[in-house]
Amino acid sequence: MVTAIILLNVKRDRINETAESLLELEGVSEVYSVAGEWDLAVIARVAGNEALAELVTNHMLKLSGIVKSTTLIAFRAYSKHDIERMFSIGMEE
Repeated sequence: MVTAIILLNVKRDRINETAESLLELEGVSEVYSVAGEWDLAVIARVAGNEALAELVTNHMLKLSGIVKSTTLIAFRAYSKHDIERMFSIGMEE
């Protein structure tokens, strides 16, 4: 499983609509409205790098309103929660 944090700049009048549209995409588990340089932080959990590329380039960036993106791929998770177990249900091949 690949986890990515995708940071987005979005047109100001489209932030809420874009956040809701992102949640409809397969692989997007959470969307946060954030302060600072970026408008939205998206948490994506997908089967592999190809699925991440498909999600970002063929689905996310086609949404009108997204102006700029940066994708961070997580190497290792540090958490009090068993993230792998929580999000791997149904991901078995």
